[in-house]
Amino acid sequence: MSDKLSINDIKNEYKTIHDYDIVLFENFINKYKLDERAGVISLVKKAKIKIHDYELEVERSKNMLKFEKKYKEMGYKHICGIDEVGRGPLAGPVVTCAVILPSDEIILGLNDSKQLSKKKREELYDIIVNKAVCYSIGINSHERIDEINILQATYEAMRMSIYNMDVKPDLLLNDAVKIPDVDITQVPIIKGDTLSASIAAASIVAKVTRDRIMDDYDKKYPGYDFKNNVGYGSGKHIEAIKNLGPCEIHRRTFIKNFI
Repeated sequence: MSDKLSINDIKNEYKTIHDYDIVLFENFINKYKLDERAGVISLVKKAKIKIHDYELEVERSKNMLKFEKKYKEMGYKHICGIDEVGRGPLAGPVVTCAVILPSDEIILGLNDSKQLSKKKREELYDIIVNKAVCYSIGINSHERIDEINILQATYEAMRMSIYNMDVKPDLLLNDAVKIPDVDITQVPIIKGDTLSASIAAASIVAKVTRDRIMDDYDKKYPGYDFKNNVGYGSGKHIEAIKNLGPCEIHRRTFIKNFI
């Protein structure tokens, strides 16, 4: 049957299979495993690698739930991951997210948002917001950052995201920090966005949210390359500040050396 199809047709069939559609990869292998053409043999080998990678990802993703599982067994019901994006940029807001994930489901691919491609973040964003028990965004503007400093503005945005949740958390898993003035048990985890599914999910939602905000600012303030640098101090961005001067959303306390 397979020799009736060109290698190019089989290659296109392979390309339609999503990374985690393991049943389809298995079907692909069974369908073409007897085909002796070198190009088809290579595609079958790739399909086997995809299955192996999937099995590794399932194990990694299960391990990302170790903190959630530990505290669930201790009696906590609404375990919330929280993270921030945007402490370092020269422009734009700091964005935080708090997320409670379903306890009975594994979301594959969760990781520190910085380690994921933009495409993968967008895919995971849709999955997270659709499957989350509850999630909430906190945003603090460039004005507020200049007014109270970036650390306090970040804490304030984190409190916004926590207390605006429809379901009140009874435990917070934080990426490294302990948030002041919060009356909920907190567990700071160093590099938590690589170790906890809930924190990783919060990291991704916060990152995608902030990137979309900066995309909009790129249209409003052309010339600063916000679409690509999302407010961070790239060479092109710093040069634009020197040539054009700061725009409305620049953090004045961050750009003293450039103006």
